[in-house]
Amino acid sequence: MEAPMAEGNGVLVIGESQGDELALATQEILAAGRKVADDLGQELAIGLFGSSVEAPAQAAISQGADRVYSVTSPLLADFQVELYLAAAETLCKEVSPAIVLIARTNQGREVAPRLAFRLGVGLAQDCLEVSADPGAGKLLANRPVYGGNAVAVISCNQTPQVAAIRPKVYVPLEADASRQGDVVSFPVDLDASMVRSRVLEVVKEEAEGIKLEDASIVVSGGRGLGGPEPFSQLEELAKLLGGAVGASRAAVDSGWVPASYQVGLTGKTITPDLYITIAISGASQHMAGCSGSKAIVAINKDAEANIFKEARYGVVGDWEKVLAAMTETVRELVQE
Repeated sequence: MEAPMAEGNGVLVIGESQGDELALATQEILAAGRKVADDLGQELAIGLFGSSVEAPAQAAISQGADRVYSVTSPLLADFQVELYLAAAETLCKEVSPAIVLIARTNQGREVAPRLAFRLGVGLAQDCLEVSADPGAGKLLANRPVYGGNAVAVISCNQTPQVAAIRPKVYVPLEADASRQGDVVSFPVDLDASMVRSRVLEVVKEEAEGIKLEDASIVVSGGRGLGGPEPFSQLEELAKLLGGAVGASRAAVDSGWVPASYQVGLTGKTITPDLYITIAISGASQHMAGCSGSKAIVAINKDAEANIFKEARYGVVGDWEKVLAAMTETVRELVQE
């Protein structure tokens, strides 16, 4: 017997573009949406908003979209939440998707809850993963609860089912220039009077070195370091490697480093090429934020630590001696 399908018309991604490029977070959400749409036997569409979205539209098709709704207006040249919200609401009500997916970026955080409210449905916020239940025709959304100590699976009986997905948990699909799709012009009636707020200034975060979530190499420390001072040694190694420093929740909760260093369910999700963990036990809460790492190197004195089950390479021993030797070796290699 054929599985029941979700009410509505396919999966719709509320996308973001940056100039002529599709935002990386949107590329990731397209990968998630493609899998869900395929499992439900439905179409994957994306709404792109701006003054011009021709180039991002073609990129979206090459990365999995079957249809692109081009929502263009001079008023959408810069992000204003009231205008974007009105455009997204109009699109959703006209298209009637079964599922709406949004990247939980700064922009998505503003749009997602407001959009869900206007559509009269709930919102699965800060999702770590989404999947399909073909038998019920529903979206299943995994999100952290109880301060990151557990993961809840959310299923909604309302249509559309709306989920905001954390960036960096999905890998974008490889672009296929031969993919075919439709680009549909979608006019919306917008007026500048809708805007109730003004952007007075955009201030970029000033951070020394590479941002944690963008680094290809990350060196993280945990509770086993014993205090804040050892993080200067981690920073030395990270600098030599051209990477960034992270931390476990325990280290952050102890006040040793700022919350911006935290990797895990309630911190940042990272996908570096190399992740070096020092004195981190490897609790599930932490691993949820780094499981996309291509290679994990673990240093811990406890041979039974869970981190060794996840690591490609592990060193059992005193972290101070191992870190000192590793740093010196890297320094010599860099100087050659």
